[in-house]
Amino acid sequence: MKLPLVLFIQSLAEVWETFRVIWPYLLLSVFISSGMRRYVSAERVNRWIRKYRSASIVVTTSIAVSTPLCSCGGGIAVALSMMAASLPWGPLVAFLISSPLTSPDEVFYSAGLFGWPFALTYVVAAASAGIAGGFLAHLLEGKGWFVNQARYNRKPVSKCCSPDESKSCGCEEAKALSKRSWYHSGVAEYSKEMWLVGRRLLLTFAIASFLGYLMGNLIPATWIGVLFGSGKGWSIPLAAILGIPFYLNISSSLPIAHAFITHGATPGAAMAFLLVGAGTSLGAVAGLLTIVRWRVVALVTVTLWIMAIIFGYAYNLLIAAKVF
Repeated sequence: MKLPLVLFIQSLAEVWETFRVIWPYLLLSVFISSGMRRYVSAERVNRWIRKYRSASIVVTTSIAVSTPLCSCGGGIAVALSMMAASLPWGPLVAFLISSPLTSPDEVFYSAGLFGWPFALTYVVAAASAGIAGGFLAHLLEGKGWFVNQARYNRKPVSKCCSPDESKSCGCEEAKALSKRSWYHSGVAEYSKEMWLVGRRLLLTFAIASFLGYLMGNLIPATWIGVLFGSGKGWSIPLAAILGIPFYLNISSSLPIAHAFITHGATPGAAMAFLLVGAGTSLGAVAGLLTIVRWRVVALVTVTLWIMAIIFGYAYNLLIAAKVF
Protein backbone atom coordinates (compact mmCIF):
# COMPACT_ATOMS: atom_id res chain seq x y z
CA MET A 1 0.00 0.00 0.00
CA LYS A 2 1.27 3.44 -0.90
CA LEU A 3 2.20 5.89 1.82
CA PRO A 4 -0.30 8.73 2.54
CA LEU A 5 2.14 11.38 1.31
CA VAL A 6 2.63 9.52 -1.95
CA LEU A 7 -1.14 9.24 -2.44
CA PHE A 8 -1.54 12.94 -1.66
CA ILE A 9 1.05 13.96 -4.24
CA GLN A 10 -0.30 11.54 -6.82
CA SER A 11 -3.84 12.90 -6.36
CA LEU A 12 -2.61 16.48 -6.77
CA ALA A 13 -0.78 15.49 -9.96
CA GLU A 14 -3.95 13.92 -11.35
CA VAL A 15 -5.94 17.05 -10.55
CA TRP A 16 -3.39 19.19 -12.39
CA GLU A 17 -3.37 16.87 -15.40
CA THR A 18 -7.17 16.99 -15.58
CA PHE A 19 -7.16 20.78 -15.32
CA ARG A 20 -4.50 21.06 -18.01
CA VAL A 21 -6.71 19.15 -20.42
CA ILE A 22 -10.09 20.73 -19.70
CA TRP A 23 -9.28 24.36 -18.79
CA PRO A 24 -10.69 25.76 -22.09
CA TYR A 25 -14.02 24.11 -21.30
CA LEU A 26 -13.96 25.47 -17.78
CA LEU A 27 -13.30 28.97 -19.09
CA LEU A 28 -16.13 28.72 -21.62
CA SER A 29 -18.40 27.42 -18.89
CA VAL A 30 -17.57 30.48 -16.79
CA PHE A 31 -18.43 32.82 -19.71
CA ILE A 32 -21.79 31.15 -20.30
CA SER A 33 -22.69 30.78 -16.64
CA SER A 34 -21.87 34.42 -15.88
CA GLY A 35 -24.03 35.67 -18.73
CA MET A 36 -27.01 33.48 -17.93
CA ARG A 37 -26.89 34.13 -14.20
CA ARG A 38 -26.87 37.86 -14.85
CA TYR A 39 -29.42 38.10 -17.65
CA VAL A 40 -31.76 35.12 -17.13
CA SER A 41 -33.98 35.28 -14.07
CA ALA A 42 -36.84 33.28 -12.60
CA GLU A 43 -39.35 35.91 -13.75
CA ARG A 44 -38.36 35.54 -17.41
CA VAL A 45 -38.56 31.75 -17.18
CA ASN A 46 -42.06 32.06 -15.70
CA ARG A 47 -43.14 34.23 -18.64
CA TRP A 48 -41.85 31.72 -21.16
CA ILE A 49 -43.67 28.85 -19.46
CA ARG A 50 -46.98 30.70 -19.25
CA LYS A 51 -46.67 31.88 -22.85
CA TYR A 52 -46.26 28.36 -24.21
CA ARG A 53 -48.49 26.50 -21.76
CA SER A 54 -50.46 24.85 -24.62
CA ALA A 55 -47.41 22.65 -25.27
CA SER A 56 -46.51 22.79 -21.63
CA ILE A 57 -44.67 19.55 -20.87
CA VAL A 58 -42.24 19.63 -23.79
CA VAL A 59 -41.74 23.39 -23.63
CA THR A 60 -41.30 23.40 -19.86
CA THR A 61 -38.69 20.66 -20.12
CA SER A 62 -36.85 22.53 -22.88
CA ILE A 63 -36.77 25.68 -20.79
CA ALA A 64 -35.68 23.77 -17.69
CA VAL A 65 -32.63 22.16 -19.32
CA SER A 66 -31.55 25.39 -21.03
CA THR A 67 -31.61 27.71 -18.01
CA PRO A 68 -29.29 27.83 -14.97
CA LEU A 69 -31.95 27.22 -12.32
CA CYS A 70 -31.04 24.69 -9.63
CA SER A 71 -33.31 22.60 -7.42
CA CYS A 72 -33.40 25.40 -4.83
CA GLY A 73 -33.58 29.18 -5.13
CA GLY A 74 -34.58 30.05 -8.69
CA GLY A 75 -35.94 26.59 -9.45
CA ILE A 76 -38.19 26.61 -6.40
CA ALA A 77 -39.36 30.14 -7.21
CA VAL A 78 -40.35 29.14 -10.74
CA ALA A 79 -42.11 26.00 -9.49
CA LEU A 80 -44.06 28.07 -6.95
CA SER A 81 -45.13 30.51 -9.65
CA MET A 82 -46.25 27.64 -11.86
CA MET A 83 -48.34 26.31 -8.99
CA ALA A 84 -49.75 29.77 -8.29
CA ALA A 85 -50.72 30.06 -11.96
CA SER A 86 -52.64 26.77 -11.63
CA LEU A 87 -50.61 24.95 -14.26
CA PRO A 88 -51.31 21.19 -14.37
CA TRP A 89 -49.05 18.75 -12.59
CA GLY A 90 -47.58 17.47 -15.87
CA PRO A 91 -45.46 20.53 -16.73
CA LEU A 92 -44.72 21.18 -13.07
CA VAL A 93 -43.29 17.68 -12.54
CA ALA A 94 -41.41 17.93 -15.85
CA PHE A 95 -39.78 21.12 -14.58
CA LEU A 96 -39.00 19.69 -11.14
CA ILE A 97 -37.29 16.68 -12.72
CA SER A 98 -35.27 18.30 -15.50
CA SER A 99 -34.36 21.71 -14.08
CA PRO A 100 -31.70 20.55 -11.56
CA LEU A 101 -30.03 18.14 -13.98
CA THR A 102 -28.21 20.40 -16.39
CA SER A 103 -27.69 23.87 -17.87
CA PRO A 104 -25.68 25.23 -20.82
CA ASP A 105 -22.58 26.00 -18.77
CA GLU A 106 -22.59 22.55 -17.22
CA VAL A 107 -22.81 20.99 -20.69
CA PHE A 108 -19.41 22.46 -21.56
CA TYR A 109 -18.05 21.50 -18.13
CA SER A 110 -19.06 17.87 -18.58
CA ALA A 111 -17.86 17.89 -22.19
CA GLY A 112 -14.42 18.89 -20.99
CA LEU A 113 -14.36 16.09 -18.42
CA PHE A 114 -16.06 13.25 -20.29
CA GLY A 115 -16.24 14.30 -23.94
CA TRP A 116 -19.11 15.55 -26.09
CA PRO A 117 -20.86 12.17 -26.52
CA PHE A 118 -21.30 11.91 -22.75
CA ALA A 119 -22.35 15.55 -22.35
CA LEU A 120 -24.95 15.45 -25.12
CA THR A 121 -26.30 12.06 -24.05
CA TYR A 122 -26.69 13.46 -20.54
CA VAL A 123 -28.74 16.39 -21.88
CA VAL A 124 -30.94 14.00 -23.86
CA ALA A 125 -31.37 11.88 -20.73
CA ALA A 126 -32.33 14.94 -18.65
CA ALA A 127 -34.90 16.06 -21.23
CA SER A 128 -36.26 12.52 -21.62
CA ALA A 129 -36.66 12.16 -17.86
CA GLY A 130 -38.54 15.46 -17.66
CA ILE A 131 -40.89 14.59 -20.53
CA ALA A 132 -41.51 11.04 -19.26
CA GLY A 133 -42.20 12.26 -15.73
CA GLY A 134 -44.43 15.03 -17.04
CA PHE A 135 -46.64 12.72 -19.08
CA LEU A 136 -46.77 10.21 -16.23
CA ALA A 137 -47.85 12.99 -13.87
CA HIS A 138 -50.51 14.02 -16.42
CA LEU A 139 -51.95 10.48 -16.37
CA LEU A 140 -51.80 10.18 -12.59
CA GLU A 141 -53.41 13.57 -12.11
CA GLY A 142 -56.42 12.33 -14.06
CA LYS A 143 -56.73 9.49 -11.55
CA GLY A 144 -56.65 11.85 -8.57
CA TRP A 145 -53.15 10.85 -7.48
CA PHE A 146 -52.03 14.43 -6.76
CA VAL A 147 -54.99 15.63 -4.72
CA ASN A 148 -53.72 17.77 -1.82
CA GLN A 149 -50.07 17.25 -2.84
CA ALA A 150 -49.27 20.97 -3.01
CA ARG A 151 -48.26 22.50 0.31
CA TYR A 152 -50.52 25.51 -0.23
CA ASN A 153 -53.81 26.11 -1.97
CA ARG A 154 -53.37 26.88 -5.65
CA LYS A 155 -54.64 30.34 -6.56
CA PRO A 156 -54.50 32.58 -9.61
CA VAL A 157 -51.18 34.32 -10.01
CA SER A 158 -52.79 37.77 -9.73
CA LYS A 159 -53.86 36.94 -6.17
CA CYS A 160 -50.61 35.39 -5.16
CA CYS A 161 -48.83 38.29 -3.60
CA SER A 162 -51.30 39.82 -1.24
CA PRO A 163 -49.69 40.79 2.06
CA ASP A 164 -51.06 37.76 3.92
CA GLU A 165 -50.22 35.22 1.20
CA SER A 166 -46.80 36.20 -0.09
CA LYS A 167 -44.90 33.96 2.27
CA SER A 168 -47.01 30.85 1.61
CA CYS A 169 -46.96 31.04 -2.18
CA GLY A 170 -43.29 31.86 -2.58
CA CYS A 171 -43.66 35.30 -4.12
CA GLU A 172 -41.06 36.75 -1.81
CA GLU A 173 -38.50 34.34 -3.28
CA ALA A 174 -39.56 35.15 -6.83
CA LYS A 175 -39.43 38.89 -6.16
CA ALA A 176 -35.99 38.66 -4.61
CA LEU A 177 -34.70 36.88 -7.68
CA SER A 178 -36.45 39.20 -10.15
CA LYS A 179 -34.91 42.30 -8.56
CA ARG A 180 -31.84 41.62 -10.67
CA SER A 181 -31.99 43.76 -13.77
CA TRP A 182 -32.34 42.05 -17.12
CA TYR A 183 -29.51 44.04 -18.56
CA HIS A 184 -26.46 45.35 -16.74
CA SER A 185 -24.23 47.48 -18.89
CA GLY A 186 -20.54 47.81 -18.34
CA VAL A 187 -17.62 45.48 -18.66
CA ALA A 188 -16.77 45.90 -14.98
CA GLU A 189 -20.03 44.35 -13.76
CA TYR A 190 -19.77 41.38 -16.11
CA SER A 191 -16.13 40.91 -15.19
CA LYS A 192 -17.05 40.89 -11.52
CA GLU A 193 -19.65 38.21 -12.21
CA MET A 194 -17.08 36.18 -14.13
CA TRP A 195 -14.62 36.49 -11.28
CA LEU A 196 -17.16 35.27 -8.73
CA VAL A 197 -18.36 32.38 -10.89
CA GLY A 198 -14.85 31.44 -12.02
CA ARG A 199 -13.41 31.49 -8.52
CA ARG A 200 -16.21 29.31 -7.19
CA LEU A 201 -16.01 26.88 -10.10
CA LEU A 202 -12.22 26.56 -9.94
CA LEU A 203 -12.26 26.03 -6.18
CA THR A 204 -15.04 23.46 -6.44
CA PHE A 205 -13.27 21.67 -9.28
CA ALA A 206 -9.96 21.53 -7.41
CA ILE A 207 -11.43 20.25 -4.13
CA ALA A 208 -13.88 17.79 -5.69
CA SER A 209 -11.30 16.42 -8.15
CA PHE A 210 -8.73 16.00 -5.41
CA LEU A 211 -11.17 14.17 -3.14
CA GLY A 212 -12.32 12.00 -6.03
CA TYR A 213 -8.80 11.03 -7.03
CA LEU A 214 -7.75 10.56 -3.41
CA MET A 215 -10.67 8.21 -2.74
CA GLY A 216 -9.91 6.41 -5.97
CA ASN A 217 -6.29 5.97 -4.91
CA LEU A 218 -7.21 4.86 -1.39
CA ILE A 219 -9.82 2.35 -2.54
CA PRO A 220 -8.24 -0.60 -4.33
CA ALA A 221 -8.88 -0.40 -8.07
CA THR A 222 -10.24 -3.93 -8.01
CA TRP A 223 -13.05 -2.82 -5.67
CA ILE A 224 -14.14 -0.02 -8.00
CA GLY A 225 -13.94 -2.43 -10.93
CA VAL A 226 -16.02 -5.05 -9.11
CA LEU A 227 -18.71 -2.57 -8.08
CA PHE A 228 -18.85 -0.24 -11.07
CA GLY A 229 -16.67 -1.78 -13.76
CA SER A 230 -17.50 -3.11 -17.20
CA GLY A 231 -19.54 -6.29 -17.37
CA LYS A 232 -21.06 -5.90 -13.89
CA GLY A 233 -24.83 -5.97 -14.28
CA TRP A 234 -25.46 -4.31 -10.92
CA SER A 235 -23.11 -1.36 -11.49
CA ILE A 236 -25.71 0.96 -13.07
CA PRO A 237 -28.54 0.42 -10.52
CA LEU A 238 -26.02 0.61 -7.65
CA ALA A 239 -24.58 3.88 -8.94
CA ALA A 240 -28.10 5.26 -9.32
CA ILE A 241 -28.95 4.33 -5.73
CA LEU A 242 -25.73 5.84 -4.38
CA GLY A 243 -26.51 9.10 -6.16
CA ILE A 244 -29.25 9.86 -3.65
CA PRO A 245 -27.19 10.01 -0.41
CA PHE A 246 -23.72 10.82 -1.80
CA TYR A 247 -24.41 13.41 -4.50
CA LEU A 248 -23.30 16.95 -3.53
CA ASN A 249 -23.96 19.31 -6.45
CA ILE A 250 -23.28 19.19 -10.16
CA SER A 251 -20.06 21.23 -10.00
CA SER A 252 -18.62 18.98 -7.30
CA SER A 253 -19.98 15.66 -8.50
CA LEU A 254 -18.81 15.95 -12.12
CA PRO A 255 -15.08 15.85 -11.23
CA ILE A 256 -15.69 13.15 -8.61
CA ALA A 257 -17.44 11.00 -11.23
CA HIS A 258 -14.57 11.65 -13.64
CA ALA A 259 -12.06 10.51 -11.02
CA PHE A 260 -13.93 7.27 -10.48
CA ILE A 261 -14.09 6.60 -14.21
CA THR A 262 -10.32 7.07 -14.25
CA HIS A 263 -10.04 4.37 -11.57
CA GLY A 264 -12.25 1.77 -13.25
CA ALA A 265 -15.94 2.77 -13.19
CA THR A 266 -17.87 2.75 -16.46
CA PRO A 267 -19.18 6.00 -17.98
CA GLY A 268 -22.69 4.57 -17.78
CA ALA A 269 -22.40 4.15 -14.02
CA ALA A 270 -21.17 7.74 -13.73
CA MET A 271 -24.11 8.96 -15.81
CA ALA A 272 -26.60 7.08 -13.65
CA PHE A 273 -25.02 8.50 -10.49
CA LEU A 274 -25.20 12.06 -11.82
CA LEU A 275 -28.74 11.83 -13.20
CA VAL A 276 -30.30 10.48 -10.02
CA GLY A 277 -28.19 12.53 -7.63
CA ALA A 278 -28.87 15.89 -9.27
CA GLY A 279 -32.62 15.62 -8.82
CA THR A 280 -32.96 13.47 -5.70
CA SER A 281 -30.00 14.32 -3.48
CA LEU A 282 -30.81 15.11 0.14
CA GLY A 283 -30.68 18.83 -0.59
CA ALA A 284 -32.92 18.54 -3.66
CA VAL A 285 -35.50 16.44 -1.80
CA ALA A 286 -35.50 18.90 1.10
CA GLY A 287 -36.17 21.70 -1.37
CA LEU A 288 -38.99 19.78 -3.04
CA LEU A 289 -40.66 19.01 0.27
CA THR A 290 -41.02 22.72 0.99
CA ILE A 291 -43.56 23.03 -1.84
CA VAL A 292 -44.94 19.53 -2.55
CA ARG A 293 -45.68 16.33 -0.67
CA TRP A 294 -44.30 12.80 -0.80
CA ARG A 295 -46.25 11.50 -3.79
CA VAL A 296 -44.69 14.12 -6.03
CA VAL A 297 -41.24 13.47 -4.59
CA ALA A 298 -41.75 9.73 -5.08
CA LEU A 299 -42.69 10.23 -8.74
CA VAL A 300 -39.64 12.44 -9.33
CA THR A 301 -37.34 9.91 -7.63
CA VAL A 302 -38.69 6.82 -9.39
CA THR A 303 -38.71 8.52 -12.80
CA LEU A 304 -35.12 9.66 -12.45
CA TRP A 305 -33.95 6.29 -11.14
CA ILE A 306 -35.55 4.38 -14.03
CA MET A 307 -34.34 6.81 -16.70
CA ALA A 308 -30.85 6.85 -15.18
CA ILE A 309 -30.65 3.06 -15.41
CA ILE A 310 -31.94 3.06 -18.99
CA PHE A 311 -29.49 5.68 -20.19
CA GLY A 312 -26.63 4.26 -18.14
CA TYR A 313 -26.97 0.86 -19.78
CA ALA A 314 -27.63 2.42 -23.18
CA TYR A 315 -24.51 4.56 -23.02
CA ASN A 316 -22.32 1.61 -22.07
CA LEU A 317 -23.82 -0.40 -24.93
CA LEU A 318 -23.11 2.42 -27.38
CA ILE A 319 -19.50 2.53 -26.18
CA ALA A 320 -19.23 -1.26 -26.53
CA ALA A 321 -20.62 -0.99 -30.05
CA LYS A 322 -18.01 1.70 -30.77
CA VAL A 323 -20.66 4.26 -31.69
CA PHE A 324 -18.75 6.77 -29.54
